Amino acid sequence: MHDDSNPRFDGSRRSWQDLADSLLLATSSHASPLGSLVRLPGPSSASGPWSDGMEGFARTFLLASFRVRGAGGDDPHRHLDRFRAGLLAGVDPSSPERWPTIAERRQAVVEAASIAIALSETRPWLWDTLADRERQQIVDWLAGIVGTAGYTNNWIWFQNVIEAFLAQVGGPWDQNDLDRNADIAERLYIGDGWYSDGAGPTGVRQSFDHYAGWAWHVYPLLHSRIRGESLSPMHRERLASFVDQAKDLVGSRGAPLLQGRSLTYRFAVLAPFWSAAIAGVSPLPSGTTRSLATDVVSHFLDAGAVDANGLLPIGWHHEFLPLRQLYTSGSSPYWASKAFLGLLLPDGHEEWDAAPAPVDRERVTTRSLAAPGWLVVNSADDGIVRVLNHGSDGFRGPAGGVRTDNPFYQRVAYSNVTSPELSPEAIAAPLDSHVALLDSLGRPSHRDAIERVHLTETVAVSRSRVHWLDTENADAAAWASLRRGPVVHTASVVHGIHELRLAWWTPPTTDPHPAAALDGDSAWPVDPGPWRFRFGGWPLPVEDPAPDTDADTAALAGRSRTASASRADGLTTAVIPVHGLDASGVEVRRGSNPFATSSVTPWSEQSTAAPPGGFVAALVVLAGSAQDDAAVDDPSVLSGIDVDHAELRIRWADGTVDVVPTGGEVRA
Repeated sequence: MHDDSNPRFDGSRRSWQDLADSLLLATSSHASPLGSLVRLPGPSSASGPWSDGMEGFARTFLLASFRVRGAGGDDPHRHLDRFRAGLLAGVDPSSPERWPTIAERRQAVVEAASIAIALSETRPWLWDTLADRERQQIVDWLAGIVGTAGYTNNWIWFQNVIEAFLAQVGGPWDQNDLDRNADIAERLYIGDGWYSDGAGPTGVRQSFDHYAGWAWHVYPLLHSRIRGESLSPMHRERLASFVDQAKDLVGSRGAPLLQGRSLTYRFAVLAPFWSAAIAGVSPLPSGTTRSLATDVVSHFLDAGAVDANGLLPIGWHHEFLPLRQLYTSGSSPYWASKAFLGLLLPDGHEEWDAAPAPVDRERVTTRSLAAPGWLVVNSADDGIVRVLNHGSDGFRGPAGGVRTDNPFYQRVAYSNVTSPELSPEAIAAPLDSHVALLDSLGRPSHRDAIERVHLTETVAVSRSRVHWLDTENADAAAWASLRRGPVVHTASVVHGIHELRLAWWTPPTTDPHPAAALDGDSAWPVDPGPWRFRFGGWPLPVEDPAPDTDADTAALAGRSRTASASRADGLTTAVIPVHGLDASGVEVRRGSNPFATSSVTPWSEQSTAAPPGGFVAALVVLAGSAQDDAAVDDPSVLSGIDVDHAELRIRWADGTVDVVPTGGEVRA
């Protein structure tokens, strides 16, 4: 066990450097005898232990490179000596500890990019001191990327940075690779600084997550540093635009949004903020990037993200293995190294010297992000970020297969203090932050790709055809069949911290000439109904025993009633029926939440069948103890809902009116 695994972290440059040293020293005992493989505790990825060991080396080498480069070569712990030895063993084809080549393991593409960046950043102290034969072996190993193709998301930048480094040291590279990647990048650029991290089988670009920041905006900067150039004007503009939006995805207490894949990278969410500061394009005042970054890292340190051995385990706050993807190993969390990009800013830089200044926030900030299709509600008093999702689905799987909602992308709502439930049972039967049609057996529907309908600063509408799975477990081995359903329309109307959630269904339209990618679903039967709507609220993380709750699980005689749950710290989740929902309750789930041992989710549903075009509505609330409004679960914030010819008019108690377009498909 490393004795200095949790140094005091106060946000100064010295404390960032000390934390980097601590993380590096804690991993050193997990290195192989020659140092090329760093196998950290945790399960193996789909690429296998050999690849995982290379991953552990590459990601910690990246951290060491930022630490040493920013200190002008000062390396009191001799980090580079360790990585020099491991590097030479890894690229030596005759070494018992050689790394897999890019031809042998696709994951080597990712890790080779980190190694190329680290070699460039530490060039005066490592590369320039190597013998010609050693350099050639490195070039030969990296050159496995040249001429390869098939990269369709942020991976194009791995090839770009590797070939840029090869070009700088006299190695091979291919302009055709770079031209193809530039074309792919532009096709995946949506606007306002946002890239879709790939496209679905029909070409729809709706995969939005933290990769937009820690990949798409970081690698152009590192690529330009390898080439000894300034970041291009195009990337400068896009980076600044992204950071201006991303700041609202971090709460006032340092908790970032929990949404999308690879969440075990934790404070890597800071990478685009530091990149903007390094490039000199940050929209944040000097000292604010440092303040935000300090809050985020402190949030994770205080929550136990660094364990008793000084390591970063798979998880969010603490170890939680269900957060992983197939490509995740015990070494993967060290992608968090990107949070230390700020160390490339030398001592004396204005970001370090300026007085720390928090992000300037209104009490409640509401903004729409057009590219990902999100409504964002950020409340400064309680530090909560709420994202209402009407445009990001990460939908890449082909139709015709049996599929659950992806909990990281297809929920209606995400926040920085809650998580989608991640047990197989919870994935097979989604409840939290979910709008479902319940079939005749009470099973909830799943939705396919999200189709955007409408987005303003306070109103978002989307729709998706839904389906049901005849299984009680998300394990592919247990999948039995799929039944297709109608189109469910979902709307979110925000007013302060309150969301009015509405839904209705319509029959699907039939395309006589469906795209091949969609035609596969035609083999599945159509569920005959009847169906009932159910709204699931925010899942409140709790430690056993369960918190105070307020709900009946049976139909409520004669009136609707709130379903809610609160923690001792005041964090409250509630679903308040407004129209068409007459039964409410709460559900406790255990072992499926990365924040705590259990969670409590309120819900409200219909007890009778939903007719086509018949809408249901409820106020859905997530709030902390610092709100000084009327009670957060008080329905009087809403005055009423009027049904007009082609719209719903939402009347709030303060006189505000919002309009939800319905296309004339909704009836009273």
